[in-house]
Amino acid sequence: MNNQKIAIIGECMVELRSTGEMLAQNFGGDTLNTALYLARLTQNANLATHYVTALGHDPFSSNMKAKWQSEGVHTENVLHIEGKQPGLYYIETDDTGERSFYYWRNDAAAKYLFEQADSNGLIQSLLTFDAIYLSGISLAILTDESRVVLFDVLTQFKQAGGKVIFDNNYRPTLWQSKAKALESYQAMLKLTDIACLTFEDEQALFGDDEVEQCVTRTQAAGVTEIVIKLGCEPCLVITPEERISVAATRVEKVVDTTAAGDSFSAGYLAKRLTGGTPQESAQAGHILAGTVIQYAGAIIPTAAMPNLSI
Repeated sequence: MNNQKIAIIGECMVELRSTGEMLAQNFGGDTLNTALYLARLTQNANLATHYVTALGHDPFSSNMKAKWQSEGVHTENVLHIEGKQPGLYYIETDDTGERSFYYWRNDAAAKYLFEQADSNGLIQSLLTFDAIYLSGISLAILTDESRVVLFDVLTQFKQAGGKVIFDNNYRPTLWQSKAKALESYQAMLKLTDIACLTFEDEQALFGDDEVEQCVTRTQAAGVTEIVIKLGCEPCLVITPEERISVAATRVEKVVDTTAAGDSFSAGYLAKRLTGGTPQESAQAGHILAGTVIQYAGAIIPTAAMPNLSI
């Protein structure tokens, strides 16, 4: 296969985590987690991962960008906005590995990604990619103006033959109303080729009782490849050719579920975009997610990465 480029659009924040009486500082965000894992998995493959976001001119922004570059993530499409900084969140984890988040992000740089003087150059660059990936959080954090521009870019991109990939990641508190979220998700699904959907999030937004409601709605929107994540239960993959159920990797002790869904998406796409079958791709997603939840934090050590033969 020819060399490919994927643009991952989203937001990275400063992460604070309690470690006894001290706070540990790191960086995190759903799409950034996916980007880092995808870059790690495909470093010897034909897929280049580019992260697309906006940062400030502060030390946190500089350190973030340097960290991404050290992981093999391309940063040519990161904008820097004067007077803005990254958002911040604090995370607590209970004894079962479940997390609680507290956010400070209302005026983060990424919110204004498509409203800058150099945003037009970014848009033209995006149209040269083979695939664009974003999440429900990517949609939620944008201003209404930036979201309109993004949908226009995705429309042009799809019409030109690009592949649009969407991970639902629905977070109610990020939206001004549920009606606005529904409107945005419905518009997004009409532009989507591959949908990676956490069923709990679909239930929260659309009120689904059964998985089939999710499948029917997503297919009606025109999505041709649907991956439904069901936690520790087997995921479903539906394409025009097949419908399969792929068992999750069994884990003895869950330490932290942070980035479980993000890493599953990275494993799935690493295989799928480099020629893997849906079955192989779902297995890769489960293996990576099953590894990630055995470590604290969103990003595990490089040495702990599973060998997925990509």
